[in-house]
Amino acid sequence: MMRALLLAFALMLSGAPAFAQVATDATPLRFTDTAEETRFHALVSELRCVMCQNQSLADSNAQIAVDLRREVLELMRKGKSDEEIKDFLVARYGEFVLYRPQVESKTWLLWFGPALVLLAGGIIVVGAVRRRSRPSAQADNERTADRNEEQEW
Repeated sequence: MMRALLLAFALMLSGAPAFAQVATDATPLRFTDTAEETRFHALVSELRCVMCQNQSLADSNAQIAVDLRREVLELMRKGKSDEEIKDFLVARYGEFVLYRPQVESKTWLLWFGPALVLLAGGIIVVGAVRRRSRPSAQADNERTADRNEEQEW
């Protein structure tokens, strides 16, 4: 009987973590002035949520986005510039966190790849149009032969 009670108690305790939730601070961010609020919103709209595929920190409701917004505000209040905050987040999460990655040798394909694809497509289209508009050599020979047959000397 005692064993059954201990087993029931252990099973009851093992289910407790399923009901646990992450402790979050539900209080909204408070800004000291409108300049700080404007700078904050401009900065978090340029940063990507590291959990979401294509949402900014400003748009995301993920817990990590909430935490990162709080961290950005803390860094702002510590006197960090926008570039220092971005550098901190890039060092921590990689270039993915930036909506507009910096133009570097490792991001050239990202920046200039679409233009190269467009240029290659244009060259292919121009080549195809020229080939179609230029009559083939066989057609030229047939036309010449037809003209020679029509003329009676």
